[in-house]
Amino acid sequence: MAGSKTYADYLSLHELLSLQGDDNELSNDEQHFVIVHQNFELWFRLVLIELRAARALLLQTTLPEEDVPRIVHHLKRCTEIFRHMANQWKIMETLTPQDFLAFRDGLGTASGFESYQMRELELLLGLETKQRVAGMDPLAHFRKLAERGETDAEVLRRLEAESEMPALGDILANWLLRTPIQGSLAGDSGDEEKVSEFVDEYLAIHKKIGDDAVARMSKHGVDNIEAVAARFSGSHAAAVDFLKPDGVVSRSRAGLLFIESYRELPLLAWPRILIDTLVELEESLVLFRTHHVRMVERLIGRRVGTGGSSGVDYLEATLQYRVFGDLWAVRTLLIKRESLPELQDPEFYGFA
Repeated sequence: MAGSKTYADYLSLHELLSLQGDDNELSNDEQHFVIVHQNFELWFRLVLIELRAARALLLQTTLPEEDVPRIVHHLKRCTEIFRHMANQWKIMETLTPQDFLAFRDGLGTASGFESYQMRELELLLGLETKQRVAGMDPLAHFRKLAERGETDAEVLRRLEAESEMPALGDILANWLLRTPIQGSLAGDSGDEEKVSEFVDEYLAIHKKIGDDAVARMSKHGVDNIEAVAARFSGSHAAAVDFLKPDGVVSRSRAGLLFIESYRELPLLAWPRILIDTLVELEESLVLFRTHHVRMVERLIGRRVGTGGSSGVDYLEATLQYRVFGDLWAVRTLLIKRESLPELQDPEFYGFA
């Protein structure tokens, strides 16, 4: 009977609390190590559930406006989970280096790289093999592990299935592609010309702002003005490459720039919130990794990792990972509101 369930029954507490090992065989420190990491894996499971729910909504051919707040809700929960997990590393730091060394050999070659849920999470977000440290392919490692038995083979099947799914980063780019720019929708007659006109006007203003800044600094006697001018020139060249890769306008990036530039427009309110939420999510993931690196360095210094990696050096390299790279990059080329190209068809965006 459903009504006869106890708290322990509902949460499967008896099974759950049997998974930490024998209290008589493990030290307090090793129990602590196991429990913290099992907590991480439970949180990873929830993050995957939330991200898949968000992805299912984003994959709709036409995204209803009322679904965007639901996507934001799923993503914000993930952000708070990563923030919580970042703080959990503080619990790990109650271990001293000697406490950890007392049981570290018992880990054998077990490594955090083998957290298949974390690798699944990276695949779902859209982290590509070429972005990884030294191009490490996690699937290659799990193919070797799959030879150990059916449980590991099932893990490999999960990862391979995830690798075949559209990644969140790619879905986002397709969604941004449909952004109305200067009142023009993708596929409309004359849309390419309208978007190109907006991008070219924006880039011209961007260049003038940089040139004016160099002239102003030169007038005030800034040292090494040639180097300063080169930096502004490089910044503008990067803006051109971002908006017109290979000389062709990227409509998805132009859409992102339009949303960020005219974020006060009613029609763009929820798209802007969604973009901010994705940046916040990735920031929380980066901070989770950052706290992990410092905790590991505090415990083991620069030792070789249990799985044979370079340890802290490898973990520090992962801090450079960015899945939503465009959402971060566009901030570099934003210009102040009063300098923006004049908005066309403001009524289209619910603004008068």
